[in-house]
Amino acid sequence: MDDQVKNLSTAVKSLWAKKTEVDNQPLWLPLLTHLEDTRRTINMLFNTWLSEGQRTSIRGELSDEEAQQLVQFVGFIHDFGKATTAFQTKESYVASPSLDAELVEQLEFAGFHDVTDANITARGRSPHALAGQALLERFGVPISVAAIIGAHHGKPCDTKEKSNIIEYTANYWQHDNDANQQKPWQDVQAELFAFALQRCGYDTVEDIPVVTEPQAVLLSGLLVMADWLASSEMLGNDPSRPLFPLIQLDQTIDDIDEDERANRAFNNWYVSDELEPHQVSLATDPYFERWGFHARPVQAAVTKAIADTVDPGAVIIEAPMGLGKTEIALLAAEQLAYKSGRNGLFFGLPTQATANAMFTRVEDWLNQVQPEDAGKISMHLMHGKAAFNPAFTSLPDAVAVDNDAEAARDDEAAVVNSWFSGKKTILDEVDVGTVDHLLLMALKQKHLMLRHLGLSKKVVIIDEIHAYDAYMSQYLARALEWLGAYHVPVVMLSATLPKQRRNALLAAYYRGKYHRNLLRLQDVAPQNWQKSEAYPLVTIMDGPRIHQVTEFASQSDQQPQLVDVQRFDGDDEALVESILNAIDAGGIAGVIVNTVSRAQTVAQLLAPHVPVITLHSAFLAPDRVKLEDTLQRSIGKDDQRPHKLVVVGTQVLEQSLDIDFDILYSDIAPIDLLLQRVGRLHRHVRTRPAGLIKPKLVVNYGKEDDDESEFGKANEGIYGRYLLMKTDYYLPDQLNIPGDISRLVQLVYDDEVDPEIDGLEEAKKQMDDNLLLERKKAHVFLLDKPKASKDLLGWLGHAATGTDTDEQKAQAAVRDIQPTLEVILLRRTEQGVGLLDGRLLSDCRDSQVAEQVIRLPHGVTYDVDKAIKNLELSTRSQFPEWADSKWLKGELAVVLDENYQASLGEYQLTYSRQYGLSYSKEEDHG
Repeated sequence: MDDQVKNLSTAVKSLWAKKTEVDNQPLWLPLLTHLEDTRRTINMLFNTWLSEGQRTSIRGELSDEEAQQLVQFVGFIHDFGKATTAFQTKESYVASPSLDAELVEQLEFAGFHDVTDANITARGRSPHALAGQALLERFGVPISVAAIIGAHHGKPCDTKEKSNIIEYTANYWQHDNDANQQKPWQDVQAELFAFALQRCGYDTVEDIPVVTEPQAVLLSGLLVMADWLASSEMLGNDPSRPLFPLIQLDQTIDDIDEDERANRAFNNWYVSDELEPHQVSLATDPYFERWGFHARPVQAAVTKAIADTVDPGAVIIEAPMGLGKTEIALLAAEQLAYKSGRNGLFFGLPTQATANAMFTRVEDWLNQVQPEDAGKISMHLMHGKAAFNPAFTSLPDAVAVDNDAEAARDDEAAVVNSWFSGKKTILDEVDVGTVDHLLLMALKQKHLMLRHLGLSKKVVIIDEIHAYDAYMSQYLARALEWLGAYHVPVVMLSATLPKQRRNALLAAYYRGKYHRNLLRLQDVAPQNWQKSEAYPLVTIMDGPRIHQVTEFASQSDQQPQLVDVQRFDGDDEALVESILNAIDAGGIAGVIVNTVSRAQTVAQLLAPHVPVITLHSAFLAPDRVKLEDTLQRSIGKDDQRPHKLVVVGTQVLEQSLDIDFDILYSDIAPIDLLLQRVGRLHRHVRTRPAGLIKPKLVVNYGKEDDDESEFGKANEGIYGRYLLMKTDYYLPDQLNIPGDISRLVQLVYDDEVDPEIDGLEEAKKQMDDNLLLERKKAHVFLLDKPKASKDLLGWLGHAATGTDTDEQKAQAAVRDIQPTLEVILLRRTEQGVGLLDGRLLSDCRDSQVAEQVIRLPHGVTYDVDKAIKNLELSTRSQFPEWADSKWLKGELAVVLDENYQASLGEYQLTYSRQYGLSYSKEEDHG
């Protein structure tokens, strides 16, 4: 114990921060010890865990010394609100009256009066985070710093809280007006505050600086992380790796060696290293060094352009499908991390399937760029089904590798650090996941500052940036503003990006970084840059300037592809006849439709005549994985293809799967989606069947007989009439890929000059009204813009509830999707209840049962609350043992009969391994 601590009063040393009983052994932790643990922890994180870019953001206008003082101060003073009567007289969570009594007796022995008789009737009105802010306001701490303390349990206060001391005086000083009882509390608070100033290098409270809102958010996130770490007694549940354990009740702060305690904790916690970016040398071909192929002209040009930047921010890469944008982005991440002082990566993708595919590619890249003699990098797959992904679950455990270096191969750079789990996953060094985890940066929810802290550490890559609708785009734009405020480099990828979207994305990032409007600054950008329709096109924000790369040594080494386009307007029977005729001499036909029910209908009509594989979202997770693997093996890069096959699917066929059709049928969709689908047509060079040597896209306009809409009610309901009308108007009889991609996308999405089409003006008004409605809906829980002059008060006012702990709720909040239920689908036979593949539950591990998940259609569970209640009752009744399973606790089950059917409310569900889950009303079955 150092001299500063020795000189403190017994009253300060008697305050407790934590208390419990383990095996009837009472334990406690002095408040002073926890404050010192947290000060040292946040200081360690600031200096060794944060990236240099984050330290720069937190410093702002402060000197290095001033930033260091502030970081330590918020760490030490964070639990100041525990030095109050309301907290010190709280009952222990383990309900131990004897432990509570001994600690109260300790307070009275230290000079507090009649604490045993204290009558605290409104304890809940002054939770210790709020109380800490209120006391700091009383002592004159700037509100921008005091509010950080009020926020350290995940949600800032909405207002200043100094008045809370006046309204609930007894919570702070034991009695509303008895000065004799109040004085010991006032004295101990003043002594503790003075010690905090001294401990952190301040002479007076006036030395504490005012901070901006972005600084406060990052400091708040860092404080939450430090507090959680300093509150952990061991790493995971491993007693051999102690962190900050409690002490026995007969021990005091005098028995604690803070230096030894902190050093041991940090050594035990650090089981993975930071990603150390290095300057990418262009003296040799970096693409060949990492992936074994030489850079294409566009790849080389992008990498050179980024190398020439000084202060890179947002980078948008528009290039054709199959050109190698992923490799460009990963190499850009290395370059941008080095230039901006980042030491992590977040790669966001539209779907779980695309995230799964990208995870292995990022892992392979990490193995190439991380030196063999360097430490292991912790990596996570971020989506709700990550626990079932074999590539992720096979990564070595960081603790095991730290204990035994042979637990991982030398050529494996990635490990899983289990400390970075749950809400802490976003803090990990490398995260690959669905884009929701980025959009959630703009959703008001508890502990949002942790997400900001995690993402500000990284270079951010967003794939398929065109794929987000008006509602999601509001969250994306706001997330980009905050990333700009933290100067986080962002790489955005697209093959089909409308120029209005490009400009809006850049403007959002610029607005966050510079707090002004990009579009007014024509002197820092090429003339008419906003209207550029060059393709490929690279747009780079370097400081406040915009650069565009439109000329390449050779536009691309990709050979142009001419795709014949045919319009088809028959019914489903006619469509099937056309497909069968097209592959009469053999071939692989792809059929992409816009709804699951339509995919099932078309597949069932085809099945009697030709082999069919159906793929959409309404399959059990394991069945979908098998189907995707079958497709990859059957019609991927390899030449061993079946003589005939029809693949019928929904939009899931547009992305992630490297499959190759000889002919493609597609329901009408906006031009960018049609072009994405064409990317699966003649994808690889190979010998094609007779009649299919030339690529052909058949666009289906067919609809049911009683459907009087122009493009089909379902299609118009999904995409709207305006985009479909313009797509139909501009779609040529022959596509030139990639030459037509940007031209067609800009024509369809440019709403400033519309062609004269009957009904288009009305359709545009309907689209504009829908967009306005979507934006209004998004603003309900949308985070405010970053403001330098603002503090954290009210930062999360009117926050969404439950989204911080429920991924489905979070996804629904940022995607504006109808709430649906995910259930475990089982089957009951004479042998008992089991999986749909025939295995009984008694023969399966809980993890295997948990994989059998499927999302029920919204139409079946339109009354979600009622459906949940009914399914909870039936699940508890049939599977009471699930309550004790970490895999199955809280899950809902639907049990099919021997015919793979079940009733749910007024609907009958039917599952087929070939067609997936379908439903119909019970009355339809007589």
